[in-house]
Amino acid sequence: MALEHLWAAVFNLRNVSEPAAPCLLQPSGLQGWGGAVRLLLTSPAVLSVRKFTDKHEWVTTENGIGTVGISNLAQEVLGDVVYCSLPEVGTKLNKQEEFGALESVKAASELYSPLSGEVTAINEALEENPGLVNKSCYEDGWLIKMTLSNLQNWMN
Repeated sequence: MALEHLWAAVFNLRNVSEPAAPCLLQPSGLQGWGGAVRLLLTSPAVLSVRKFTDKHEWVTTENGIGTVGISNLAQEVLGDVVYCSLPEVGTKLNKQEEFGALESVKAASELYSPLSGEVTAINEALEENPGLVNKSCYEDGWLIKMTLSNLQNWMN
């Protein structure tokens, strides 16, 4: 019986949006196993594959187009974003090249491209409502979309 509960717990694991602290739980039915089962949870909005840079930018890809934003941790550290400086559509970027900045009431932070490619869209909603970066950093608060000059580099 306990083995059935263990397999159920293992097969019900879900993806994570970004590195998270381990959540150690002892599900009922596993008492006496002496260990814990790590459960990783996320919202449905972040179930797609998301890669993060060491500077807390994230990128997802679909059909050769990358969408770039900042992590939840980055927006929390920045505080309330009041201004977004983003590149023009058509701008060519190299990986790790600065492409804009976010300004908050307490700090400013440069943005760095996680990929090489050309900007195909900017999030124009941020011009009127830069706080979307705080309210919805993985959905409505994305920053730019860009073509990928080398999809293999993104995969590594």
